[in-house]
Amino acid sequence: MKETKHISRSRAQESSAAIEKMYITMRHLFNRGFYKPMGVSGDSLRESLLALRPEIYGNIAEEKVELNGLLYVIERLPIGIEQCRFINLTSDEGYSKSHFQPIVPPKRRRNCYRIDEEQMNVEITRGRSDIYDILTHLTFIFIESHKIKNRVLIDDGGEVSRDWQKLEQAVMQTKKLTQIEKEKAISHVANILARTFEEVLDIYDAFGSETAPDRFLHVIYWLGKLAIEEIVENNKRTITFSPVLRERLGHHIHGEIWATNIKEVLKANDLLKRPIHIISANMHSVMNSIFATPLLKTKYKGKTDFFIYEELSSSGSKEIRSQVEELAFKNGMISLPDASGTNIDVQIFDTAKIDWSKTAFSHANVGEDKPVIIVMDYAFGEQAYETIDELLKPYKKETLLNVKSVSIMGKAGILEGGKGDIMIPTAHINEGTADNYFFENELTGAMFEGNEIDIYEGAMVTVLGTSLQNRDLLKFFHESTWGVIGLEMEGSYYQKAIQSASKIRKSVPHDVKVRYAYYASDNPLETGSTLASGGLGTTGVKPTYLITIKILEQIFNIK
Repeated sequence: MKETKHISRSRAQESSAAIEKMYITMRHLFNRGFYKPMGVSGDSLRESLLALRPEIYGNIAEEKVELNGLLYVIERLPIGIEQCRFINLTSDEGYSKSHFQPIVPPKRRRNCYRIDEEQMNVEITRGRSDIYDILTHLTFIFIESHKIKNRVLIDDGGEVSRDWQKLEQAVMQTKKLTQIEKEKAISHVANILARTFEEVLDIYDAFGSETAPDRFLHVIYWLGKLAIEEIVENNKRTITFSPVLRERLGHHIHGEIWATNIKEVLKANDLLKRPIHIISANMHSVMNSIFATPLLKTKYKGKTDFFIYEELSSSGSKEIRSQVEELAFKNGMISLPDASGTNIDVQIFDTAKIDWSKTAFSHANVGEDKPVIIVMDYAFGEQAYETIDELLKPYKKETLLNVKSVSIMGKAGILEGGKGDIMIPTAHINEGTADNYFFENELTGAMFEGNEIDIYEGAMVTVLGTSLQNRDLLKFFHESTWGVIGLEMEGSYYQKAIQSASKIRKSVPHDVKVRYAYYASDNPLETGSTLASGGLGTTGVKPTYLITIKILEQIFNIK
């Protein structure tokens, strides 16, 4: 008799299943309208996140509290959210017209409003990816909060440890802590977090600000306090989704307003019929690449172009940035700060008004048609589809846009190599579904050689969120025949919109050119190089400008 083979799943398969389960659970909870993250309704999300053990959340499955992951998440959530029992995700529902002051997280562009002591409203205007992002982060900090509770709660009656009492005394002080008081508090917190004194000391200041230098203690205290109250008093934290958000999501409300604004400005400036090149990048690299070096070469005599770009990127260079911007405005640049809720600012460059002798592209050959360049700030995940899909639609249903190219420059995780390296994708693969989008990339690796930066070419995976990255799954994508070189969040959504507009709906030319290039912000397969390990600093300046210049050289027909 044939022996039945025992079939077991690999860690990559388990991780893939956990991501799919999280994705489905989040959509279910959204449709339901509310849930309690540490209650029965949140079980599935917590279990999936613990099964997945994303790289960015480090020690999530261990008893000790994860510090780098906590810092990464806290920077992407509004200040004070750790104190709130009720978190309400809303659409843009008019709070900007109220007395409530918007709270914008340092590393995520979203407006949040503290309604009262217990409630924080978070505006979701960037699509489903924004919801996946925030729910994953909240699940993580709530799991960590219960680790704190487990270490300080002695019995079900609410008796707490001496370490917790000492932390509470430090947090309740109204004046700034002295060095001695701070170190005493760190000693108690280290015990609570199952971390060393040195580990806490190393990360302490990263949580703080000028106005709240001891914020780390407050974050730990409030996370623990609400977790204790969940157990002792059964006061469960609750996340709700407003009815208006549930009604609007997926209908391109904000993307349509955003795209219409751009087309109205093009029409008002008689640019609607001209050839159009769309670039998704930041709000400085295109402008600086065109205008900065000729303007500043006397000030930085003998310095390289990349040195000048680094200077422009430093926080103390507001004055020289203003000079470059002023020159750009004189040469036909139009600035469109976002008013639609997408949080995507736009610049429009009319090449007919550019004095090429004052630019870094004096040999530009823009022909008689004089193209228009639309630079849009980075989209967020699925929002990329919404914005490009709306932008490529005809103006008022009858005026087709003559879009010649769409270029995407962005940050991505790399699976081979390190921070600052460049990735040139040949296809985008959707994580979870393996839907794939193959395209002819106008940019090639050979174009970037000789600049002391490593170049990688191959397929890239579009992930549901940076906070769901798992080493085993990424290793599978990288080492199997998929041969994936990196991961990002928008590529397949951009390509889906471009393909449908050019190949099916015929709203833009069939032969629209596409350019994709990314520079590495992290390597999630390398311990100590994940996104939680900190930013790029000036390492990202050279690849950013190198990619931007190669895109512009193609648009300006410079061989």
